[in-house]
Amino acid sequence: MDNEESVAFGYRRVAPGEKTRLVDGVFSSVAERYDLMNDLMSGGLHRLWKRCAVELSGVRAGHQVLDLAGGSGDMTALLARRVAPEGRLVLVDLNAAMLERGRDRLIDQGLVANIDFLRANAERLPFAKQSFDVVCIAFGLRNVADQSAALGEMRRVLRPGGRVVILEFSQLAVSSPWLTRLYDAYSMRVLPALGQLVVGDGDSYRYLAESIRTHPDQETLLERMREAGFVDCDYHNLSAGIVAIHRGFCA
Repeated sequence: MDNEESVAFGYRRVAPGEKTRLVDGVFSSVAERYDLMNDLMSGGLHRLWKRCAVELSGVRAGHQVLDLAGGSGDMTALLARRVAPEGRLVLVDLNAAMLERGRDRLIDQGLVANIDFLRANAERLPFAKQSFDVVCIAFGLRNVADQSAALGEMRRVLRPGGRVVILEFSQLAVSSPWLTRLYDAYSMRVLPALGQLVVGDGDSYRYLAESIRTHPDQETLLERMREAGFVDCDYHNLSAGIVAIHRGFCA
Protein backbone atom coordinates (compact mmCIF):
# COMPACT_ATOMS: atom_id res chain seq x y z
CA MET A 1 0.00 0.00 0.00
CA ASP A 2 1.27 3.48 -0.92
CA ASN A 3 2.20 5.33 2.28
CA GLU A 4 0.46 8.45 0.96
CA GLU A 5 -2.77 6.49 0.92
CA SER A 6 -2.32 4.86 4.30
CA VAL A 7 -2.10 5.80 7.96
CA ALA A 8 -0.39 4.31 10.97
CA PHE A 9 -2.21 1.73 13.03
CA GLY A 10 0.55 1.10 15.52
CA TYR A 11 3.51 0.01 13.42
CA ARG A 12 1.29 -1.16 10.55
CA ARG A 13 0.14 0.93 7.59
CA VAL A 14 -3.54 0.59 6.80
CA ALA A 15 -6.20 2.47 4.85
CA PRO A 16 -7.83 5.30 6.85
CA GLY A 17 -11.19 3.56 6.95
CA GLU A 18 -9.54 0.35 8.09
CA LYS A 19 -7.85 2.19 10.97
CA THR A 20 -11.21 3.57 12.09
CA ARG A 21 -12.65 0.05 12.09
CA LEU A 22 -9.65 -1.45 13.89
CA VAL A 23 -9.60 1.27 16.57
CA ASP A 24 -13.30 0.69 17.15
CA GLY A 25 -12.52 -3.00 17.67
CA VAL A 26 -9.70 -2.24 20.11
CA PHE A 27 -11.94 -0.20 22.38
CA SER A 28 -14.82 -2.65 22.16
CA SER A 29 -12.38 -5.24 23.48
CA VAL A 30 -10.98 -3.19 26.37
CA ALA A 31 -14.04 -1.11 27.41
CA GLU A 32 -15.10 -3.24 30.38
CA ARG A 33 -11.78 -2.85 32.22
CA TYR A 34 -10.52 0.31 30.58
CA ASP A 35 -10.53 2.36 33.79
CA LEU A 36 -8.78 -0.32 35.81
CA MET A 37 -6.08 -0.62 33.16
CA ASN A 38 -5.58 3.16 33.09
CA ASP A 39 -4.92 3.13 36.84
CA LEU A 40 -2.58 0.15 36.60
CA MET A 41 -0.67 1.45 33.57
CA SER A 42 -0.08 4.95 34.91
CA GLY A 43 -0.01 4.27 38.64
CA GLY A 44 -3.00 6.59 38.88
CA LEU A 45 -1.13 9.49 37.27
CA HIS A 46 -3.68 9.74 34.44
CA ARG A 47 -6.09 11.32 36.94
CA LEU A 48 -3.59 14.07 37.74
CA TRP A 49 -2.84 14.62 34.04
CA LYS A 50 -6.55 15.05 33.32
CA ARG A 51 -6.96 17.50 36.17
CA CYS A 52 -4.07 19.55 34.80
CA ALA A 53 -5.72 19.58 31.36
CA VAL A 54 -9.00 20.78 32.85
CA GLU A 55 -7.18 23.54 34.74
CA LEU A 56 -5.55 24.71 31.49
CA SER A 57 -8.86 24.56 29.61
CA GLY A 58 -10.22 27.67 31.28
CA VAL A 59 -13.67 26.07 31.46
CA ARG A 60 -16.07 27.97 33.67
CA ALA A 61 -19.75 28.13 34.55
CA GLY A 62 -22.03 28.56 31.56
CA HIS A 63 -19.60 27.28 28.94
CA GLN A 64 -20.61 24.92 26.16
CA VAL A 65 -17.96 22.16 26.11
CA LEU A 66 -17.21 19.27 23.76
CA ASP A 67 -15.35 16.28 25.25
CA LEU A 68 -14.08 14.39 22.22
CA ALA A 69 -13.14 10.72 22.52
CA GLY A 70 -14.54 11.09 26.03
CA GLY A 71 -14.48 7.35 26.64
CA SER A 72 -15.50 6.36 30.14
CA GLY A 73 -16.19 9.93 31.24
CA ASP A 74 -13.25 10.94 33.45
CA MET A 75 -12.73 14.30 31.75
CA THR A 76 -16.47 14.82 31.35
CA ALA A 77 -17.02 14.47 35.08
CA LEU A 78 -14.36 17.06 35.87
CA LEU A 79 -15.65 19.46 33.23
CA ALA A 80 -19.33 19.03 34.14
CA ARG A 81 -18.78 20.27 37.66
CA ARG A 82 -17.15 23.44 36.30
CA VAL A 83 -19.82 24.40 33.77
CA ALA A 84 -22.80 23.70 36.05
CA PRO A 85 -25.49 24.76 36.39
CA GLU A 86 -25.97 26.88 33.24
CA GLY A 87 -23.39 25.26 30.95
CA ARG A 88 -23.60 22.09 28.92
CA LEU A 89 -21.29 19.26 27.90
CA VAL A 90 -21.38 16.85 24.99
CA LEU A 91 -19.42 13.61 25.38
CA VAL A 92 -18.55 12.21 21.95
CA ASP A 93 -16.91 8.88 21.30
CA LEU A 94 -16.52 6.69 18.22
CA ASN A 95 -17.01 3.47 20.16
CA ALA A 96 -20.47 2.42 21.38
CA ALA A 97 -19.16 0.31 24.27
CA MET A 98 -17.01 3.14 25.63
CA LEU A 99 -19.85 5.62 25.24
CA GLU A 100 -22.21 3.34 27.15
CA ARG A 101 -19.64 2.86 29.91
CA GLY A 102 -19.11 6.61 30.19
CA ARG A 103 -22.84 7.27 30.38
CA ASP A 104 -23.34 4.63 33.08
CA ARG A 105 -20.46 5.95 35.19
CA LEU A 106 -21.65 9.53 34.98
CA ILE A 107 -25.21 8.54 35.89
CA ASP A 108 -23.81 6.67 38.91
CA GLN A 109 -22.11 9.93 39.96
CA GLY A 110 -25.33 11.88 39.58
CA LEU A 111 -23.99 13.86 36.62
CA VAL A 112 -26.85 13.78 34.13
CA ALA A 113 -28.57 17.17 34.08
CA ASN A 114 -26.21 18.99 31.72
CA ILE A 115 -24.53 16.20 29.68
CA ASP A 116 -25.42 14.82 26.25
CA PHE A 117 -23.93 11.67 24.73
CA LEU A 118 -23.27 11.13 21.05
CA ARG A 119 -21.51 8.51 18.97
CA ALA A 120 -19.58 10.26 16.22
CA ASN A 121 -16.27 10.39 14.36
CA ALA A 122 -13.96 13.28 15.31
CA GLU A 123 -13.21 13.79 11.62
CA ARG A 124 -16.86 14.57 10.84
CA LEU A 125 -18.52 16.27 13.80
CA PRO A 126 -22.31 16.70 13.52
CA PHE A 127 -22.35 20.20 15.00
CA ALA A 128 -22.86 23.64 13.53
CA LYS A 129 -20.03 26.14 13.28
CA GLN A 130 -19.12 27.98 16.47
CA SER A 131 -21.10 25.67 18.77
CA PHE A 132 -18.62 25.39 21.66
CA ASP A 133 -16.48 27.51 23.94
CA VAL A 134 -13.98 24.70 24.65
CA VAL A 135 -13.09 21.43 22.94
CA CYS A 136 -11.11 18.84 24.92
CA ILE A 137 -9.68 15.55 23.74
CA ALA A 138 -7.72 13.30 26.13
CA PHE A 139 -5.71 10.36 24.83
CA GLY A 140 -7.83 10.19 21.70
CA LEU A 141 -6.09 12.14 18.94
CA ARG A 142 -3.53 9.44 18.17
CA ASN A 143 -6.37 7.00 17.46
CA VAL A 144 -7.92 9.24 14.78
CA ALA A 145 -7.23 8.20 11.19
CA ASP A 146 -6.97 11.74 9.82
CA GLN A 147 -5.66 14.01 12.54
CA SER A 148 -5.60 17.08 10.33
CA ALA A 149 -9.29 16.61 9.52
CA ALA A 150 -10.08 16.20 13.23
CA LEU A 151 -8.16 19.36 14.13
CA GLY A 152 -9.99 21.20 11.38
CA GLU A 153 -13.32 20.05 12.79
CA MET A 154 -12.36 21.14 16.28
CA ARG A 155 -11.49 24.56 14.87
CA ARG A 156 -14.77 24.73 12.95
CA VAL A 157 -17.02 24.07 15.94
CA LEU A 158 -15.23 26.50 18.27
CA ARG A 159 -16.51 30.00 18.84
CA PRO A 160 -14.17 32.99 18.43
CA GLY A 161 -12.06 33.18 21.55
CA GLY A 162 -12.62 29.50 22.29
CA ARG A 163 -9.82 27.06 22.90
CA VAL A 164 -8.88 23.47 22.19
CA VAL A 165 -7.06 21.35 24.79
CA ILE A 166 -5.31 18.16 23.70
CA LEU A 167 -3.94 15.78 26.32
CA GLU A 168 -1.90 13.05 24.70
CA PHE A 169 1.09 10.78 25.17
CA SER A 170 4.15 12.42 23.66
CA GLN A 171 7.93 12.23 23.43
CA LEU A 172 10.27 12.25 26.42
CA ALA A 173 11.59 15.76 26.94
CA VAL A 174 14.77 14.70 28.73
CA SER A 175 17.89 13.24 27.16
CA SER A 176 18.48 10.17 29.29
CA PRO A 177 19.39 6.83 27.69
CA TRP A 178 18.50 4.83 30.81
CA LEU A 179 15.10 6.52 31.16
CA THR A 180 14.38 5.96 27.47
CA ARG A 181 15.26 2.27 27.75
CA LEU A 182 13.13 1.90 30.87
CA TYR A 183 10.16 3.65 29.24
CA ASP A 184 10.48 1.57 26.07
CA ALA A 185 10.68 -1.68 28.01
CA TYR A 186 7.66 -0.77 30.11
CA SER A 187 5.45 0.36 27.27
CA MET A 188 6.38 -2.31 24.73
CA ARG A 189 6.70 -5.33 27.05
CA VAL A 190 4.94 -4.70 30.33
CA LEU A 191 1.80 -3.03 28.96
CA PRO A 192 0.87 -5.82 26.50
CA ALA A 193 1.53 -8.43 29.20
CA LEU A 194 -0.60 -6.48 31.66
CA GLY A 195 -3.34 -6.15 29.06
CA GLN A 196 -3.31 -9.89 28.48
CA LEU A 197 -3.48 -10.60 32.20
CA VAL A 198 -6.19 -8.10 33.14
CA VAL A 199 -8.26 -7.77 29.97
CA GLY A 200 -7.31 -10.94 28.12
CA ASP A 201 -6.16 -8.87 25.13
CA GLY A 202 -2.46 -8.18 24.84
CA ASP A 203 -2.71 -7.21 21.17
CA SER A 204 -4.91 -4.18 21.85
CA TYR A 205 -2.46 -2.84 24.41
CA ARG A 206 0.43 -3.56 22.06
CA TYR A 207 -1.31 -1.36 19.50
CA LEU A 208 -1.88 1.37 22.11
CA ALA A 209 1.82 1.30 23.02
CA GLU A 210 2.85 1.39 19.35
CA SER A 211 0.46 4.26 18.66
CA ILE A 212 2.41 6.40 21.13
CA ARG A 213 5.55 5.85 19.04
CA THR A 214 3.87 6.91 15.80
CA HIS A 215 2.11 9.95 17.24
CA PRO A 216 3.66 13.34 16.35
CA ASP A 217 6.10 14.84 18.83
CA GLN A 218 5.28 18.05 20.67
CA GLU A 219 6.60 20.49 18.07
CA THR A 220 5.08 18.62 15.12
CA LEU A 221 1.63 18.58 16.72
CA LEU A 222 2.01 22.27 17.55
CA GLU A 223 2.62 23.01 13.87
CA ARG A 224 -0.35 20.89 12.79
CA MET A 225 -2.57 22.90 15.13
CA ARG A 226 -1.35 26.13 13.55
CA GLU A 227 -2.00 24.71 10.09
CA ALA A 228 -5.56 23.93 11.20
CA GLY A 229 -6.07 27.63 12.00
CA PHE A 230 -5.42 27.78 15.74
CA VAL A 231 -3.47 30.73 17.13
CA ASP A 232 -1.34 31.32 20.24
CA CYS A 233 -0.63 27.59 20.41
CA ASP A 234 1.51 26.19 23.20
CA TYR A 235 2.18 22.98 25.08
CA HIS A 236 3.06 21.86 28.58
CA ASN A 237 5.05 18.70 29.24
CA LEU A 238 4.03 16.53 32.17
CA SER A 239 6.01 13.66 33.72
CA ALA A 240 9.16 14.45 31.71
CA GLY A 241 7.21 14.57 28.46
CA ILE A 242 5.53 11.19 28.79
CA VAL A 243 2.39 13.22 28.18
CA ALA A 244 1.86 16.77 26.94
CA ILE A 245 -1.03 19.19 27.01
CA HIS A 246 -1.38 21.24 23.82
CA ARG A 247 -3.60 24.33 23.66
CA GLY A 248 -4.73 26.50 20.78
CA PHE A 249 -7.18 29.39 20.45
CA CYS A 250 -9.78 30.33 17.89
CA ALA A 251 -9.33 33.85 16.56
